[in-house]
Amino acid sequence: MEPVAESLLAATRKIIAVHINYPSRAAQRGRTPEQPSYFLKPPSSLALSGTGVERPAGCELLGFEGEIALVIGAPARRVTPADAWGHVRWVTAGNDLGVYDLRYADKGSNLRSKGGDGFTPVGPALIPAADVDPAALRIRTWHNGVLVQDDTTADLLFPFARLIADLSQHLTLETGDIILTGTPAGASVARPGDLLEVEVTSGVLSTGRLTTPVSNGTTPFADFGAQPRADDVQREEAYGSREAAGLGDPVPVLTPELKARLERVSTATLSSQLRKRGLNNVSIDGLSSTKPGKRVVGIARTLRYVPNREDLFTAHGGGYNAQKRAIDTVNEGEILVMEARGEKGTGTVGDILALRAQVRGAAAIITDGGVRDFATVAAMDMPTFYANPHPAVLGRRHIPWDTDVTIACGGTTVQPGDIIVADADGILVLPPALAEELANEAVAQEREETFIAEMVTEGHGIDGLYPLNAAWRARYEDWRSDD
Repeated sequence: MEPVAESLLAATRKIIAVHINYPSRAAQRGRTPEQPSYFLKPPSSLALSGTGVERPAGCELLGFEGEIALVIGAPARRVTPADAWGHVRWVTAGNDLGVYDLRYADKGSNLRSKGGDGFTPVGPALIPAADVDPAALRIRTWHNGVLVQDDTTADLLFPFARLIADLSQHLTLETGDIILTGTPAGASVARPGDLLEVEVTSGVLSTGRLTTPVSNGTTPFADFGAQPRADDVQREEAYGSREAAGLGDPVPVLTPELKARLERVSTATLSSQLRKRGLNNVSIDGLSSTKPGKRVVGIARTLRYVPNREDLFTAHGGGYNAQKRAIDTVNEGEILVMEARGEKGTGTVGDILALRAQVRGAAAIITDGGVRDFATVAAMDMPTFYANPHPAVLGRRHIPWDTDVTIACGGTTVQPGDIIVADADGILVLPPALAEELANEAVAQEREETFIAEMVTEGHGIDGLYPLNAAWRARYEDWRSDD
């Protein structure tokens, strides 16, 4: 081993960082990428161990991410995964620092948020790549002496050789280039006065601890550039969770009280309230339910299928595809809504995936396509709304393409976060901003209709009673006050 020297940093022409690569981080972020994605950091962000970093003046959220850094030893262009590791000369520790306060200004590029001077410390020692198994490295990070990150490369989403081979398809990796290979769960926020340490080990081999003391910058950003801006969304991202950021639980759109009111009223009543507001195209049509007597209320999660094309199915249909990711991340009380284009010639969900959704607490599955293993799915407690049973596998007609996007299902548009209400009359999509108002007025409408039904039962005629005229309304108000 040898120490990281200024000469090595001077030879680096580019730094390439990977967004999500550890399963623990993917779980924390709530998304698992199908392919690796990257961003660039400027070589001027490099720093040696022991060099301090400033949290820029006016910023609140200086995030740290302990990472394994690979140093390229021989140029790589269009190399195979089998040959890729041979182009790495050194392994060392890195810290991918960045300010979340500036993410909004360069979303995607991360130039402002992660490109600052000293925002990529590496070192202190280099481990020869030839002496280690890239699938048997350990990464640890300490924040003020407390171990906050501890993971290994045994089950990376994208092994290092795959990253190198993939990158080399698009550009030449040059001698001295550095690849930051992603961070595990536990990354958080540092404040002035804190000390950050990162170490990479392989058996007895160690980089030593990369140390980075944090100080407070004193030079404010000029008004001709983007200004720091922090909100609760960025705080949650920076700290890793709302709890860690001290934000508490988010205020739910579908509160237990609102859910209870929506469960009291029929979709027929809600439909009339929606129509009063000019919303006529909010029903998911043409589907049956495995539990026709069960009323369902929940928040929409979405999954989109596109028509099968064999070459695209090879890339997108296998492995941990969008369908499996959607099923594996649906949460308690949510409803997974699938866009299958009304295609009835294949199944879009079967017994195992439906069971997984039920175990995770999903309120329902809605698909405007077919269902496989129908008898088993129909026997589950969780209702599934479907176009028809069909024995064929997904790949006959569909490619699972993406999740949590705006979709079309059963003739209407569904967005993630919409409120779905379904019963024996059908399925409605409620805009979240109107849900409270709709629920309150639907409850009031059904109370009136209960009174009207009682009057009809007593033998009164419909004229003036349905809807209520002034005289009948006065009687209704008396009836309600006695209720």
